[in-house]
Amino acid sequence: MIKPAARVATQAKDVWSIVNEAAAAATASGNTIINLGQGFFGYNPPQFIVNAAKEALDRVDCNQYSPTQGRLRLRQALSDAYSPFFGRKLDPATEIVITTGANEGILSAFMGFIEKGDEVIVMEPFYDQYVPNIRMAGGKVVYVPLHPPAKGDTEVCSSNDWTLDLAELERAITEKTRMVVINNPHNPIGKIFSKEELMGIGELCVKHNILILSDEVYDRLFYVPFTRTATLTPEIRDLTITVGSAGKNFYCTGWRVGWLIGRPDLIKYSAAAHTRICYSSVSPLQEAVAIGLEQADEEGFWESSKREMKGKMDRFNEVWDELGLPFTDPEGGYFVLVNMSKVKMPEDYEFPPHVSSRPRDFQLSWFLIKEIGVAAIPPTEFYTEANEKEAENYLRFAVCKDDDVLEAAKEKLRRLKNYM
Repeated sequence: MIKPAARVATQAKDVWSIVNEAAAAATASGNTIINLGQGFFGYNPPQFIVNAAKEALDRVDCNQYSPTQGRLRLRQALSDAYSPFFGRKLDPATEIVITTGANEGILSAFMGFIEKGDEVIVMEPFYDQYVPNIRMAGGKVVYVPLHPPAKGDTEVCSSNDWTLDLAELERAITEKTRMVVINNPHNPIGKIFSKEELMGIGELCVKHNILILSDEVYDRLFYVPFTRTATLTPEIRDLTITVGSAGKNFYCTGWRVGWLIGRPDLIKYSAAAHTRICYSSVSPLQEAVAIGLEQADEEGFWESSKREMKGKMDRFNEVWDELGLPFTDPEGGYFVLVNMSKVKMPEDYEFPPHVSSRPRDFQLSWFLIKEIGVAAIPPTEFYTEANEKEAENYLRFAVCKDDDVLEAAKEKLRRLKNYM
């Protein structure tokens, strides 16, 4: 028997497989399932972006390798778009690298700076790709929780009510700590870290000379004031690698165009890792994203995108008010966490072993697919076993879908009244 590498040999069936397979099986048996689980958009990018992609495919240079650091036009467009936020001119030649999606950018940052035995602090709940990416670089993951609101099972709470204990964070720092990961706006909570919270984290990193990976892929979807980590102080800026995503910005998650922004000495080594991981990223879609960034302000896209997503969120969450189910009101992004502690599943309900062995939220997710016809993600997938109890009554719903789909989902979800 061929022996696989340990990093992939012991993987349990992941949440995406469980939820999507359950939804597909239910659909095959004749049920209509509305999938609000995985955060892919239910509609196309804006037409000016789609047109740019089509036109790029007709150009010879856009169908060949891009420079490994990314097409200059896209790096220049990113510099033009983000320099006003950073308060200084970003050098497209030395401070930006284009990656094959934000996830590959994150892996490149870990590969560029993490060696065997180095520790990386991640906040729970966490985007699930952080953990295997850190481990593949040889690092050890250290977890610090974001504590849920005390009244989250009885009252609607703001995502800001999920809190980080800075003393707890500092206790997690050791001489081996190499990096802290911040996800802002946060997936799955929707929390936007305040300037004061970010300063607290940043000052600890400056004190202990720790790098910051600031995952800001939802940076265009914020409904309260949003602070970028790298803009806090020059000292914090010099330790920060910022992650961005065209897929999240322009509704095109399948395009796999992301980027890293940081000081030249941080980008240099992240870019070196990126070169060895995939060499370069998709040329015509880089060109299309560049054009999208150049035209977005003229099209009024950023404000309309934010307004439309907040509208979807608010209209969808009306169903929880109807049902009396408390939820976490997000400050950013397009996910909502709903507390399902009031939902009572039949005691004799049969779950397959790979679901019955998992926390209650997996069973809730399965139950909603089979009995209600709506798929949602169980967030304990984003926790360690030690802390998963804090999330076992929640489910995560993605609202980045057409309005008629969300309305149909609301109609199905009203049937939860029968189980309360």
